[in-house]
Order: sequence, then structure tokens, then C-alpha cells
Amino acid sequence: MNPTPLGLRPLELGGGRVWVDKGLRLELSAGRRGYADAQVDDTSGRSRSDLRWRPPLQLELRARSSSPEPKGTLGFGFWNDPFAVGLGAEGSRRRLPAPPQALWFFYGSPPNDMALAGMTGPGWRAASLRSPAWPAAVFLPAGAIAWAISWLPLIRQPLLSLGARAISAAEAPLAVGLDDWHSYRLTWRGDRADFWVDEAHVLTAPSPPAGPLGFVAWIDNQYAVASFDAPIRFGVLETAGAQMLEIERLAIEHL
Repeated sequence: MNPTPLGLRPLELGGGRVWVDKGLRLELSAGRRGYADAQVDDTSGRSRSDLRWRPPLQLELRARSSSPEPKGTLGFGFWNDPFAVGLGAEGSRRRLPAPPQALWFFYGSPPNDMALAGMTGPGWRAASLRSPAWPAAVFLPAGAIAWAISWLPLIRQPLLSLGARAISAAEAPLAVGLDDWHSYRLTWRGDRADFWVDEAHVLTAPSPPAGPLGFVAWIDNQYAVASFDAPIRFGVLETAGAQMLEIERLAIEHL
């Protein structure tokens, strides 16, 4: 395998494969029933306080998927790797969970619905998510309480709505096809983040994460539901055929 751009490290789980040539090809094989992930990132081996990227900076790349509607999720951008307990090679990801912070282009197939995090239903979108910087000692019991409340229909919506107010989120649906080559650009500054697709401005997020964050690009077969109308749940989707995310011309530069 050739070196990955920007020194990114591959992560291959459940039959996911990362191929590096002139660009990146992240691939899931057909018939996966357990969790599968093909990913590159620069969070491995780093504490969250030591992640590489802070504003102001700009991310640019070209990308396409092999299908207009792949099963699971895919995307690219920046995040704090919030749930990385026990993942990765050589124990490199042994961190306690943390409130999620993300600034990325994100796709989720049905039944994905992350309304509690400001992302409404499935689809392809530009998105920013800034959560309160709670320590694990607060975040873990708060997450457990939220999960329990989500199974109680009479009090689910008012109590989860109250918790969601602590999150600053912005998103915009993208009308371009996932399976066609498009250019994507993200400019991250301290007080705002701007997203472009094929040089058309699609979103300004007025309160992005403060950083530091790590870069990630991935395709997997998972789903997550965290809405006001249903219990919080997670799972995986069977991949009927092989599915792939291709990336070219990846560049990150400080402004």
C-alpha cells in the first residue's frame, strides 16, 4: 500500500478495505452483516487535546461514491472521534467517550435519523455540530439517562428537547448525486464555517466546534436513530453489493 495523503492511517474493520493509489478508495464488500468500516484518519495514537487541526484552515477534495444511495453512512471532514473506546490497532483509540464535535460532509441512509444532534433524517448534507464540552464523568451518565428517557413516550419529547438545546448545530441538504464526481470545500474559522460544493456556497455554520479536531473519511454500514419520535438505537445494515467511497486531490491548508 502506498503512503496515505497527509499521513492518514487506515482503519479496516469487518471486511472494509482501504486502497491507496492516486487517491483513496474506501470499500465495503457485499454481504456484510456485522459492522464493517473502511476509514482513514489522523486521530489514532493522539489524545483529543493533541488532535492536529484548529481554525483557521481550509479543506478541499473531490469525491464520489459507487452508489447514489449506499447502505449505512459515509463522509469526510473533521471530528473529535467521540466514541472510540477499544477501536483501532494496538490500543491506539482507548479514549473515554466525549460529547461529539463535527464539521463535515455526511451521508446517512435510512433509517439514520440524528435529530437530537441537529441532523434531520437520512440524506447527504453539509453539517456542523458543537456539543457542550462535558467531561466523561458527566457525559456518560447523561447519555445513559437520555437513552432511558427515549423509551418513555410520554416524557421523551419535552425532556430530550431540553437537552438538545445545549447543542449548536447547522446543516444543509446537498442536491448533488453521491455517485458523481464533485468538488467539496470547507473553510473553518473561529466564528464560522462555510461549505461549498462545485464552488457553490451551500452552508454557513455560525458556531462551529472550537477544535482541536482530527480529519476522517469513511464508509460503513451502520445506522443510528436519536430522534424525538423514537427510542435511541443503533445497528448495522446488510450490504447487498460492494460499496465504495473514492477521494482525490485531498488538501488541508492553514489560512
